[in-house]
Amino acid sequence: MSQPKTIDAATDENFMRRAIELAARGQGRVEPNPLVGCVIVRDGQIVGEGYHQAYGGHHAEVEAIRSLGASYAQGATAYVSLEPCCHHGKTPPCTDSLIKAGVKRVVFAMEDPFPKVAGGGARQLSESGIEVTRDVLREEAIKLNRPYLKRIEAGKPWVIAKWAMTVDGKIATHTGSSQWITSDPSRLDVHQTRARVDGIITGMGTVRSDNPELNARLPPEFGKPPRIADRIVMCRQSIPAAESKLLSTAAQIPVRLIVGPNVTQSQIDQASSLGAVIHRVDEMVPSRYLCKSLQLLAELGMTNLLVEAGSELLASFFDAREIDEYHIYMGPLIVGNQQAPSPIGGTGVKLMNQAMRLALDSVQPLGDDVKIIYRSREESRENEL
Repeated sequence: MSQPKTIDAATDENFMRRAIELAARGQGRVEPNPLVGCVIVRDGQIVGEGYHQAYGGHHAEVEAIRSLGASYAQGATAYVSLEPCCHHGKTPPCTDSLIKAGVKRVVFAMEDPFPKVAGGGARQLSESGIEVTRDVLREEAIKLNRPYLKRIEAGKPWVIAKWAMTVDGKIATHTGSSQWITSDPSRLDVHQTRARVDGIITGMGTVRSDNPELNARLPPEFGKPPRIADRIVMCRQSIPAAESKLLSTAAQIPVRLIVGPNVTQSQIDQASSLGAVIHRVDEMVPSRYLCKSLQLLAELGMTNLLVEAGSELLASFFDAREIDEYHIYMGPLIVGNQQAPSPIGGTGVKLMNQAMRLALDSVQPLGDDVKIIYRSREESRENEL
């Protein structure tokens, strides 16, 4: 039996919500491709579903068709969280697969801004006689793929700033003591984030004071991390010492140094000999240096970056308006003292009405800690698209 011609909006939203849930499963595995999910429905029932599982692998529509067998898609409706692609990339066009499978209707959540798609997928489906419905749960789909959208439209990766702080907003005591503010559940959550991003950025101040390794260390029961992030050091003036944890492990875990014009060739040669990849950005003005660095990382295919750094580098990102999302871990501690450092340094603003106002995304208890995610209102994709 074929589906009725009239489908109410609530039904469309219900099936699209499942497609978006499936799409999220690809996080950390498909980038720089978008996260996409698909469900196939006949007679009001889901008969097939799939999502884009790995970069270079089958797209969501093909996975969904494969899950039920092409013959069972005849006359069905496909719900897809992103406009089906219509070009040959690493895989054939998804529009061809949907047409060949004989689906009667395609519902998608949002148009794909990638230039080789950008409405072309919907047009090809319509021209083949398939009914097309668009913009179902569009805002939810945009939220899911904000990093992909930013890289396509702005030419920069999505930047996540992370820090741990006490209840009174301090990242250390006035003597510099900072371990540990949060508990094991929060630290595990950070490692899970490290395991899905393309790169982890830090600065030379953090390298000198903390000597971090910046890799994802997950318990065996979590299995293999979705990806191994490049460890990226912003090196406008100097580079890490050869014996640092970053350079001493560069042959095993990727390290990129983004060096400024004052870094000498001998320093570069030493770091290169240890396995680090060097990128030179000839800018000393922090905002321009950051902007060019982010553009460079986007050109390398990076979609999500996590910044784990001290208050001054975070201030540089903040002042340059290059932070899209804030992951704040608050531990149940109070340390006091006006001289104890806070997460964002720099000169700051003079008046409260000049402060940046953020949009709350989520609040999550982690034992006695709390994880708060905010996003920048300036980078809200729902408002921009």
